[in-house]
Amino acid sequence: MMDHFLTDQNWLPYLFALLMGLTMLIYVVLDGYDLGVGMLTINRGDAHKDRMIASIGPFWDANETWLVLGVGILLVAFPVAHGIILTELYLPVALMIFGLIFRGVAFDFRAKVPAERKARWNRFFFLGSLLTTLAQGYMLGSYILGFATGLGPFLFSILIALVLCSAYCLVGACWLILKCEGELQKKAVVWAKRHLFGAVVGLTAISAATPLFSPRIMEKWFSYPEIIWLAPFPILSAVLVIALYISLQKTPRPQDRKSGLPLALTIGLFILSFVGLAYSFFPYVIPDQMTILDASTSPEALTIMLWGVAIVFPVLISYTALSYYIFRGKAQDLSYD
Repeated sequence: MMDHFLTDQNWLPYLFALLMGLTMLIYVVLDGYDLGVGMLTINRGDAHKDRMIASIGPFWDANETWLVLGVGILLVAFPVAHGIILTELYLPVALMIFGLIFRGVAFDFRAKVPAERKARWNRFFFLGSLLTTLAQGYMLGSYILGFATGLGPFLFSILIALVLCSAYCLVGACWLILKCEGELQKKAVVWAKRHLFGAVVGLTAISAATPLFSPRIMEKWFSYPEIIWLAPFPILSAVLVIALYISLQKTPRPQDRKSGLPLALTIGLFILSFVGLAYSFFPYVIPDQMTILDASTSPEALTIMLWGVAIVFPVLISYTALSYYIFRGKAQDLSYD
């Protein structure tokens, strides 16, 4: 059976699905924290806003590269699914792209306009971050339900959008705990506690509601014996939430010890949530409509594209790791000279 599997190259579509999923997970974590920081800037003092934006300054533009790679893999490896997904999500995709462009313009203009106009571009940076996150959350909710229409699916997608805002603010606040100090770091701890509550309540509601919308997901998670060997996922998630709460209670510590622990625990929650979604979807690219094998392009084309991915993926990982190494430590004021 394994020889047949390898000869038919059935593994290639699954490999590209894995790479696409990994790319989107990296994007959600990396761009998630800088979108969260953008949303947290609302109603903060100018000094705090400058330092908050300085904390993401060296990274935020490169973080979006992972989104481009993920969509690119979807296009070249699963072209039929790419067409269906972007057609169904045309409006939220357009809003997301507008939000990304809008926040990018605001990021630069806020530092170049006269002082009396800076507040306006700070608001635009917040609005661009908020719009991008809401669009991504709505797309995720619609995708989970296989692009179903009606009031119920619409409200479910809105719920996902709001929960994603809280989740991004949580990881953004944890990023600020790591990168900032003093009063701003203490405020970031308060923001993290607040959004931890919102994210946990929202994720719990989604976990309870999703199986009700999808009998297939209900069966995958709650039939026997699956419910037994899947039990570690919610248990480990609960352990991470408790550990994160305890860590936030003790932060900041003397000499700024373990300031990166809240961020690490939050990333762990993101990974567990993503793995849970991946398990729920598999083997579908479009839930309940199109499988990975049905949506994939020819094995010959995937073989050629694999060489390109084998070059691009390590380069992006290396560049990302290098940039975070170079700009490690506490955030400094940005200079645009």
